[in-house]
Amino acid sequence: MRIGINKLMLVVAAALVAAAPAYAQRQSLADRVGALEQQANNTQANTDMLNQLQQLRGEMQALQGTIEQLQHENEQLKQRNRDQYLDLDGRLNRLEGNGGTDAPAASAAPVLPANTPAAASNERAPTVRGDAGSLAAAGDERAAYNVAFDALKAGNYADSAQLFQSFLELYPNAAYTPNALYWLGESYYATRNFKMAQAQFNDLIARYPTHDKAAGGLLKLGLSQYGEGDVVQAQQTLEQVVSRFPGSDAARTAQDRLQSIRVGQQLR
Repeated sequence: MRIGINKLMLVVAAALVAAAPAYAQRQSLADRVGALEQQANNTQANTDMLNQLQQLRGEMQALQGTIEQLQHENEQLKQRNRDQYLDLDGRLNRLEGNGGTDAPAASAAPVLPANTPAAASNERAPTVRGDAGSLAAAGDERAAYNVAFDALKAGNYADSAQLFQSFLELYPNAAYTPNALYWLGESYYATRNFKMAQAQFNDLIARYPTHDKAAGGLLKLGLSQYGEGDVVQAQQTLEQVVSRFPGSDAARTAQDRLQSIRVGQQLR
């Protein structure tokens, strides 16, 4: 009986020994399948990432194209402003060369770009309202004015500022005083001294609101405010130019500059 039991145990043991390699094979196969599935998942994730990167590259290229287009449009607006300056100066110079007839109160005044001394050339005698006879007594006044104006035309802005300031001290309420205030402001504007420029243009507008330099003075006040970084105040001032002097060259220049400011704000 014992012999039978021992044989049975041997048979069971042999069966277990024979089954062990098969079980191990199944475990090894399951591990390999799991590893392959993990690799497949990783490959899919990499593919998805590559697709996302390609999509982002496409979007960046599209944005770059939009930025370049906006930059091009901004440059066109700047060129239009420069053309406005040159056109305005040319027309005023032609008018001044025809004998200096009186301009209406709302006519535009010349605008002097910071790097264009030729803008101040061939200035005619100022329009005198109320006392035309005061021109006859302005001999020395005109000579002093011409000295300052010649310095401005030559691009010597620091000298012209001092000379116009001296002129205004000598002739605070004379025929050429409004012109001197305007060109003193321009002298400061050309050297980017925007606060001092604003003071002169404000003085001109407050004291001589109907003078033929008033429109240009208000325009340059707005541009000085913009140069100082006060964009909101500059926009309000430029809008005043458009409303107070409709149809004038100063109003058209103000309108162009307003558009340029709005485009610049959209680009930020």
